[in-house]
Amino acid sequence: MTDKVKPPFPDRLSVDPRSKFYVAEVFEHDVGILLNGKERQSVEEYCISEGWITVPAGKTLDRRGMPMMIKVKGTVEPFYR
Repeated sequence: MTDKVKPPFPDRLSVDPRSKFYVAEVFEHDVGILLNGKERQSVEEYCISEGWITVPAGKTLDRRGMPMMIKVKGTVEPFYR
C-alpha cells in the first residue's frame, strides 16, 4: 500500500478555490486547524505568520451572498488528521 506524501502547509491558506491562497494539493487530505491549542471548525482562511483565522459570522451574508467573516487572532497550527 502506497502512502501519499502530504505537502507542507503554506503560510497562508484559503478554502475558497477563487482565492490566490487556495492550494488544491493540501485539500486532498483531511485538514484541521488549532487556534491557541483548541481545534476550530469552519475556518475559511488562515495565516500562520500573522496569527489569524477567518470564520463565518453566524448566518449573516454579504451583498454577494457569501458569509460575512470575522478575523480571530492567536497562535495558528494547521495539522493533518
